[in-house]
Amino acid sequence: MELKNTNNQLDDKKLGIVSFVNGPVIKAVNMRDFAMREIVHVGEKLLMGEIINMEEDTATIQVYEDTEGLRVGEKVYGTGEALSIEVGPGLIGSFFDGIGRPLDVLLEKEGKYISPGTSVNMLSRDKVWEVKPALKAGDLITSGSVLATVQETPLLLHKIMAPVGVEGEVIWILPEGKHRASEDIAKIKDAFGREVSIPMIQRWPVRTPRPYRERLLPNEPFVTGQRVIDGLFPIAKGGTACIPGGFGTGKTVTQHQLAKWGDAQIVIYIGCGERGNEMTDVLEQFPVLEDPRSGRPLMERTILIANTSNMPVAAREASIYTGITIAEYFRDMGYDVAIMADSTSRWAEALRELSGRLEEIPAEEGFPAYLPSRLAEFYERAGRVVTLGGENGSVSVIGAVSPPGGDFTEPVTRHTKRFIRCFWGLDKNLANARHYPAISWIESYSEYSDELNNWFCTNVDPRWGEVRDKTREILAEDAKVQQVIKLVGEDVLPDDQRLVAFTAFLVKNGYLQQNSFSQDSYSPPLKGFNILDLIMDFHDKALELIKKGIPISLIKEDRSVDEITHLRELDPSDTEGIKRLRERLDAHLSRVAAERTKKIGGE
Repeated sequence: MELKNTNNQLDDKKLGIVSFVNGPVIKAVNMRDFAMREIVHVGEKLLMGEIINMEEDTATIQVYEDTEGLRVGEKVYGTGEALSIEVGPGLIGSFFDGIGRPLDVLLEKEGKYISPGTSVNMLSRDKVWEVKPALKAGDLITSGSVLATVQETPLLLHKIMAPVGVEGEVIWILPEGKHRASEDIAKIKDAFGREVSIPMIQRWPVRTPRPYRERLLPNEPFVTGQRVIDGLFPIAKGGTACIPGGFGTGKTVTQHQLAKWGDAQIVIYIGCGERGNEMTDVLEQFPVLEDPRSGRPLMERTILIANTSNMPVAAREASIYTGITIAEYFRDMGYDVAIMADSTSRWAEALRELSGRLEEIPAEEGFPAYLPSRLAEFYERAGRVVTLGGENGSVSVIGAVSPPGGDFTEPVTRHTKRFIRCFWGLDKNLANARHYPAISWIESYSEYSDELNNWFCTNVDPRWGEVRDKTREILAEDAKVQQVIKLVGEDVLPDDQRLVAFTAFLVKNGYLQQNSFSQDSYSPPLKGFNILDLIMDFHDKALELIKKGIPISLIKEDRSVDEITHLRELDPSDTEGIKRLRERLDAHLSRVAAERTKKIGGE
């Protein structure tokens, strides 16, 4: 049989025979010469698959394509390579499927329906790039050294690095000018005197984390522009977070906001098992979204990986590894990268389906017993590090979780909480009340707050931690007060408890709520702090008046109090607006106190 041209070099001397077919899981015999996790091509159509189990001369293979029509007795060809992707110029602004095939190239080659066994290069070999060498002949390099740069987009300078394990003296480097991506970037002489060619496009196995020199403490915030996150539940650069929530609570919109406004130079969005129409929206919206910092198209610093629910389930399992490997590659250039995985629940469902076909003993709710370890493998690849080349880079991972019925006790959500340090739980009741982002201030938490406190106190305000803690105390106390109000009504409560409920109302509507379709879509940390500080200052002064016997009805009746909930609509550059309202509030409270004193004196 004539072998098709594929990304992997096939070895027609190493042949297995298909002996069993069960959907995407097949078994093959005569496989003694094959290796665990080796990529193989199955049958006449050369379907791409990966060996996931070996027992004597029988191998179990998960196939990343539709196996319809595959017959027992067809041949299995080895490649000798693990599941790998190509890294190099051309990644930014591209759309890939779960195993790294460019969807736009597949559309051009195959049309709307992809034929099984279709193989295309992940990165174009014919594209011409303007290359600027960073070294010269005679220079010494180590793993991660920058050999040359390519201005891939106006927003991103792509650094072509020496592969891991390659060290030596540069004996030739590509001259400055326009060159095809298929060319070598340099040649070196290693410690053994061998000449080694370094290509512009390199490969890396997706299940193997890229090495780094040192892991750094997560003490610098990943600023999102969302007040409920930056103010109450912040995440660090290189941190991990999950956004669990039921249908319609706003997981996808929240991730879109983080992708647009988050403090990352590169965004990788993984649509893992989501509905086709949702990914269609992403594919249509991201190319026309404007990067708010530069005014350029957002796609000039974004990579999309689409593996929808109607695509092969095995490829869904591989998609998050494809995304995290690309992220690590750009991290090694010294960039801050953010990954949005939507959603890890669909990825876990793919694991469950494959596990069932493998006839493994199921754990809780049918998920495989190794679900926690697979989740750990993914989230632990996040981090802020010193790269092999000496740069500081980070990968921040934010995974959406879709628990059935919004049940946060189901296995995926519960195990995910073990490996993340930021939990932004979405509340169905808040979403129904049109309170967005619908992040619950009761169930959510961040373990990065103490580590980030110094940064916020230095760059925002020295009282940042104090005001944040006080706000959370009031919101927690309000939760108890609201239970009493539901039973007996607000009028029977003492004024100090009514003030807690009113202050919490101001926090919820004037601070936590944020419209993603207005100029309030992005709120700098300083603006958010000033709003929160004003509300807490109002609370303290109002409480002093209540202790003096002044009823809360007099405190609330001025128009300036109502305007607190409109502060969020101020332009971020309007620093005087909050100051003016604070002065009016102080004048109102002073007037109330004076009138009360005068009335008592008259009596």
